[in-house]
Amino acid sequence: MKIYDFNGKKNICGERIREARLKLRFSQTNLAVRLKLEGVDLERDSISRIEIGTRFVSDYELRAFAKTLNVSPLWLLGME
Repeated sequence: MKIYDFNGKKNICGERIREARLKLRFSQTNLAVRLKLEGVDLERDSISRIEIGTRFVSDYELRAFAKTLNVSPLWLLGME
């Protein structure tokens, strides 16, 4: 499977995920636990890599991030 880069990053939502996480005062570990309750098993290291843009984010992960962080998927994508 080929994973593409967009402006040198593997995702466009990482910065917004970090922004929303910090606004809620969640640690990366706390966010990982909350995502697990939504059925998405991500380690703290994976969240770190997503936030810095070195890990791809799937559509189901994006939806779980949006729900967990109480933001819209469009906001995470920078579309609102």
